[in-house]
Amino acid sequence: MTRIFINGLGRIGRTVLRAWAQGAAPDIEVVGVNDMAAADLIAHLVAYDSVFGPYRGTVTLDGDTLVIDDHRMPIHTTTDISGLDLSGVDIVMDCTGKADDRAFAERGLKAGAHRVLVSGPSDAADVTIVLGANESDLADQPIVSNASCTTNALAPLVRLLEDTWGIKAGWMTTIHCYTGSQPMIDAPRGDFQRSRAGALSMVPTTTSAMRLLDQVLPDIAGRIEGAAVRVPVASVSAVDMTLTLRDTPTLDAAQELFLQQSGIIGSTTLPLISSDLRARPESLIIALPETRITQAGLLRVFGWYDNEWGFSHRMLELAERM
Repeated sequence: MTRIFINGLGRIGRTVLRAWAQGAAPDIEVVGVNDMAAADLIAHLVAYDSVFGPYRGTVTLDGDTLVIDDHRMPIHTTTDISGLDLSGVDIVMDCTGKADDRAFAERGLKAGAHRVLVSGPSDAADVTIVLGANESDLADQPIVSNASCTTNALAPLVRLLEDTWGIKAGWMTTIHCYTGSQPMIDAPRGDFQRSRAGALSMVPTTTSAMRLLDQVLPDIAGRIEGAAVRVPVASVSAVDMTLTLRDTPTLDAAQELFLQQSGIIGSTTLPLISSDLRARPESLIIALPETRITQAGLLRVFGWYDNEWGFSHRMLELAERM
């Protein structure tokens, strides 16, 4: 049994906790959590979620212990987990969004945990791993990054296409739901466009996925570029990618390849919309009716991803591998 401690109960921390409690990773035991919010507020936000709905089991508070169904875990409220005794913890999942600094990321190690898994891009990490793309790079590194949700959606698809037909070049646009980094009303955020109200407009912006893709798959570095458009929906994003390949497949061959995938990459033949893909655990669900190949051999692939639920499942699966 892998013993996990979750540091930070924001969107990803709580979603990881919910997915685990619902049976996503039976070989993992969450032995504690840390967040600066009040314990009763933490319990309430685990029990009631505006995106995923009420938790299907029971969530209660017993003093400073969070009880989810029959799982009990102490709640800590410290700004620095290095002062805790985590000597029995295998992996600290750092879901604070602040572990880009090495000293911050090492706090779990200083507390006695064996390793740290960061829930996002981190320059402090010893390696960045995307399951379905470069898991063979995982060894005994003490600090591991799970990259970003978009990188988790993109990299396995790129790996699949490169290994099957070879990629000459490509362009990716992620159509991404708004996140907590955007203001609800116009407010300064350092960038003119990202300073506008996230739930009212489509916002062109950049994505860290392109830098991370080159890092995770150095053999294709520089061949794919991309950008993002933040859109006013609360959950489920999409990848829209066009590529030129060394060996151009037929449309039937491309769709058959995607149909053969399962686990990390899924597919659907149905004419779905974003809300239909909520709480899907795959990193990417390819919309087969949207697949196109032009006469000139340009392949277009469109896929959905639940940027919280799918990413949280990869966090749990990567922790099991670690």
